[in-house]
Amino acid sequence: MRHFFYILCLSLCMSIILTITWYFLPGGKISLNRYVSPLPSFLTLTQNNQVRMLDLWLPSLGNKQASAADKYTAKAILMFDLTDNKTLMTKNINLRLPMASLTKLMTVIIALENPKPDDRYIVSESDLVGEDSMGLSNGEVLTLNDLLYGIFLNSANDAAETIASNFPDGRSAFIKAMNKKAQAIGLTDTNFTNPTGLQGEGNQYTTAYDLLVISKYLLQNFPQVLNISSQYTHTIPATSEHKEFVLSNEVNLITSYPGVKGLKDGYTPQAGWCLISYLDYDDHNILGIILNSKDRRGEMKNLLDYSLEEINISPPQHS
Repeated sequence: MRHFFYILCLSLCMSIILTITWYFLPGGKISLNRYVSPLPSFLTLTQNNQVRMLDLWLPSLGNKQASAADKYTAKAILMFDLTDNKTLMTKNINLRLPMASLTKLMTVIIALENPKPDDRYIVSESDLVGEDSMGLSNGEVLTLNDLLYGIFLNSANDAAETIASNFPDGRSAFIKAMNKKAQAIGLTDTNFTNPTGLQGEGNQYTTAYDLLVISKYLLQNFPQVLNISSQYTHTIPATSEHKEFVLSNEVNLITSYPGVKGLKDGYTPQAGWCLISYLDYDDHNILGIILNSKDRRGEMKNLLDYSLEEINISPPQHS
């Protein structure tokens, strides 16, 4: 019994000591709130619901071969060897520029990270915008995978808008999530105002550097998109809820440059001709990014040749 009271008294004394110590810390009771996260607020889950985990990839690229890039019409160029984390060529990689349908890479990221549980994406009349489309009709119901084929092969604005309008709390919440995701992966020079890249809805911009980070994030977390972007044609059979869709990818170099597996093209009068190409060749993976080019396909072929030669690989024969 005496042992029990001894333990009880000791516990009570310790509690009193701890309480007094806490109370008289500098700043009193408020002192417990003085400990704050060393991270900026936009990288904390309480302020940014698009933060999944902190695994930031923000490479230091330098200014590789700027003089060699001057002969190209593209306003911005970035060629990067993902295999060796090596910069192969840069030009104006931090220049903010409109990116047209390259925007849809972030649209795809948000869609894949927040899929609808029932995988039923209902098309609304307001989703049918822009010239580039997969030919959706009001009231049709498709799967997310179907819509991704539309985005990568036809650069379908109607597919991107359908994904956004089916997001919890709607299109505006989807665009907010796009910008929160850009912050969450450490980007400071990117702003989205719609899920398509079409002009006329605010100041939408990015940089070649930020597009490298976005592309790497997409490929690292969702490598299955290459199975889609590397397809030249794809048919979505008709169902009771939608018609048949026959899609084709006529812009990227998947049929003319061996090893290219997509990734995304874009054009508006303001953004010019834009292209991101992903090359898987001779055990090396290269990402090429060009913004506002007058000949995106021709220049990308030359840039891929140059990039392979920089790492001592003979470029393939291509058309």
